Amino acid sequence: MFTDTLSLELSEVVPSMAGPKRPEGRLALEAVGEGFNVAMDKEYRKGDEQHKRFPVTGQKWDLGHGDVVIAAITSCTNTSNPGVLIAAGLLARNAVEKGLKVKPWVKTSLAPGSQVVGEYLANAGLQKPLDKLGFNLIGYGCTTCIGNSGPLAAEISESINANGIVGAAVLSGNRNFEGRVNPDVQANYLASPPLVVAYALAGSVYADLTNEPLGQGKDGKDVFLRDIWPTSKEIDTFIRKNVTKKIFKERYADVFKGDTNWRKVKTPESVTFKWNMASTYVQNPPYFEGMTMTPAPITDVESARVLAIFGDKITTDHISPAGSIKFASPAGKWLAERQVRQEDFNQYGTRRGNHEVMMRGTFANIRIKNFMNKDTTGNVLEGGNTTHYPTGDVLPIYDAAMKYQNEGVPLVIFAGEEYGNGSSRDWAAKGTRLLGVRAVIAQSFERIHRSNLVGMGILPLTFEEGTSWHTLGMKGDEKVTIHGLAKGLKPRQKMEMEIEFADGRKQTVPLLCRIATLDELEYFRHGGIMQYVLRQLAAA
Repeated sequence: MFTDTLSLELSEVVPSMAGPKRPEGRLALEAVGEGFNVAMDKEYRKGDEQHKRFPVTGQKWDLGHGDVVIAAITSCTNTSNPGVLIAAGLLARNAVEKGLKVKPWVKTSLAPGSQVVGEYLANAGLQKPLDKLGFNLIGYGCTTCIGNSGPLAAEISESINANGIVGAAVLSGNRNFEGRVNPDVQANYLASPPLVVAYALAGSVYADLTNEPLGQGKDGKDVFLRDIWPTSKEIDTFIRKNVTKKIFKERYADVFKGDTNWRKVKTPESVTFKWNMASTYVQNPPYFEGMTMTPAPITDVESARVLAIFGDKITTDHISPAGSIKFASPAGKWLAERQVRQEDFNQYGTRRGNHEVMMRGTFANIRIKNFMNKDTTGNVLEGGNTTHYPTGDVLPIYDAAMKYQNEGVPLVIFAGEEYGNGSSRDWAAKGTRLLGVRAVIAQSFERIHRSNLVGMGILPLTFEEGTSWHTLGMKGDEKVTIHGLAKGLKPRQKMEMEIEFADGRKQTVPLLCRIATLDELEYFRHGGIMQYVLRQLAAA
């Protein structure tokens, strides 16, 4: 017996992509162009210049909104599937035979998750046509999907930033959150590897690949996607011939040996890790500083300041970005002070072993919108800044948090629905904790991020239905006190928050504690799951 049944009408299954900034933003392939039109109007506020084009220094071609400036076959999730990789290679072969070329403004790359892929593409004779279209093998592992796309050509970056161009990336990854792929690229679409190749040929997400030509072939005739798309039978034939058990066994036989560079790494013989205090990649985190065998009593949150006010669906990429590190950001300044060259900054995802970088990167996403960060006309600005009170100084969120810590002031964050949406990123909770945030008050949480907050000793709270920071008229200059923590906190108990507004008015707001279980309550009581485990080990 089944409690639910699912009916799937196969005739309704159509090719699709997701974008321009969330994995769940699925669009049928034929609707991608119109979807970008809508985004230009509603998301990017450029509805009046949708098809405007701009010059590029030193080039005969121009650049416009929706132009695909990055096309990347990347991400372990897709490149572990030989069906789509072989399909991409066959599509490239057919495109080359027709005489099609990738548009000159597109940065192309191929970065599969396994060396096996490189071998079977070469054995199948498909790497050469991929190379001819610019999809050269650049390495194995996370690249564009995690923010390692590398910079765009200088003249393209210059045109994008000078003219406010909303460029697009099409990648076969599984994440396309704002500011993640490349700081110059605002619209990001997830697609299958063969569609990545197709969009590199078309050059724009405005193109309707189901009805419009990808370009003209060497005979001058229009070539459509349907003309070069490989058949399922051909794909299957190539897989059976070239994706063999033998190459998997050979490639993985010495997988832990590593290359020459890896084997040159010297490691001291020790039971515990020997910290290198000069490293800018790995540092001893401060989670256990001042820790005692017995956890201190839980206290109420008294007269906390608001660090930030966010809207709906703030993702873990907004909270803890995975992309490139800007030179002028707190993390960039910290690295520069240690003589790290800007070209060696790498990105946040690769420096996650260094809390000094990661806490400075918390809420530093270039596209995040803090409703305390507005221009003179009241428009919410992008970027990780906030206002420190009572001084009124506008600072990077990290700098403001450190100023509050020096003043001994606890912090809270307010948000809308689905706070913590997206990747289950540990640093979205770790960084928040290290900034001194005691509680996050939202309309709802993504379930894993809610659990991660508890695991770092941060209290997740939700408003009652119909209430939000917006309905309360909050601006960020308020003081917040949360009662009920000191008097025997319980899972899912009702609590109260007292807001003291800047004009002296006070309002009591009911909240729901989102600690879900007695185990979670125990983690929270210890200040986090790491402290809980360490105390258990020490006691044993």
